[in-house]
Amino acid sequence: MHNPSEAFPVEQKWAGDGSSRIPFWAYTDQGLYQRELERFFYRGHWNYVGLEAEIPHHGDFKRTVVGERSVVMIRDADGEINVVENVCAHRGMQFCRERSGNRKELVCPYHQWNYKLNGDLQGVPFRRGVKQDGKVNGGMPSDFKVEENGLTKLKVARRGGVVFASFDQDVEALEDFLGPQILAYFDRLFNGRQLKILGYNRQRIPGNWKLMQENIKDPYHPGLLHTWFVTYGLWRADNKSQLRMDDKFRHAAMISTRGTGGVKNEVTTGVSSFKESMQIQDKRLLDIVQEDWWKGPTAVMMTVFPSVIFQQQVNSVSTRHIQPNGAGSFDFVWTHFGFEDDSEEMTERRLIQANLFGPAGFVSADDGEVIEFSQSGFEQKPIHRTLAELDGRDVHDTEHMVTETLIRGMYDYWRKVMEV
Repeated sequence: MHNPSEAFPVEQKWAGDGSSRIPFWAYTDQGLYQRELERFFYRGHWNYVGLEAEIPHHGDFKRTVVGERSVVMIRDADGEINVVENVCAHRGMQFCRERSGNRKELVCPYHQWNYKLNGDLQGVPFRRGVKQDGKVNGGMPSDFKVEENGLTKLKVARRGGVVFASFDQDVEALEDFLGPQILAYFDRLFNGRQLKILGYNRQRIPGNWKLMQENIKDPYHPGLLHTWFVTYGLWRADNKSQLRMDDKFRHAAMISTRGTGGVKNEVTTGVSSFKESMQIQDKRLLDIVQEDWWKGPTAVMMTVFPSVIFQQQVNSVSTRHIQPNGAGSFDFVWTHFGFEDDSEEMTERRLIQANLFGPAGFVSADDGEVIEFSQSGFEQKPIHRTLAELDGRDVHDTEHMVTETLIRGMYDYWRKVMEV
């Protein structure tokens, strides 16, 4: 173990100058993980906390996390959305235990300290003491100031119905954080239409949190691992595709247009996951309807580092929130949504296609399993390294999916932040 505020110890220097060979200890070392929390989740970055549609009314709240810190996203009487740390300013209790609900005020059950919906302290029991036998007992010191003892307030950014928050009050503007390339794909999905929540999935995956960012920056595996993708042409190496990154290589978008399913060719020959004769009983799973807002691509997978994935896979749209809890585990929360102006048929279509994804999804169950097996391998052989050298060792946008450039890009950024 080492101090998370220090640079890498001598015995843990990165092998080589590039970012194509990632040491196994980057996924297993607890001290390094604590440093990741500080540098990626608690300062210098925007983290996803939810969708505005989850808290539509005055007093509606949602309990979630930024990194490992519990926070509450809540809408006040003016329609503003506040994000406050779920830690009472008095004795540090996590005062909110429900996942969601509605409150007129925030009250800590331990000593009844009372806060406005924006986190300002407004009530302290026995602040001025208690009268007894002609004298006043107790009370807070005369220099106690209510205005200095509110909840910790996070900086909030909202765009297109999505809410981000940061403990860092000096964090750059959200638009600059995303960068123009990723922002364009973000605005394609969150284009101003009112969102409608369709449901949630939640799972705990026994693997390092970075592995899920990697998984959705990895176009190499979908046409090899996922039977549904390669067999039905939803995502495979011969689909028309593009890979795009921001200028720091931390965020990425994988863009693909569905090809012809069921066709055996050079990208399916010898691929065990390709099932040429496979048939599905419920044809609604592939009842795909082109939507105008797609503007061509049938799938865009955006990774916004460090905390969220925005998914459009044909008609299924969702957010995937990465919630780390230790070096070898993270919670993964899916929020499936549609749009208020969707027809009943489109809403049903989105829900049915969502069965491809989520913890038990016909596609995504594979990802959770391989992440678990990868973590087991890292812990078994911590002195070894992974290899991400498909399509070279440099970092570049591409017009194809036969590459690991996005993974190299992420670790190029990771090293720049972590090795300082």
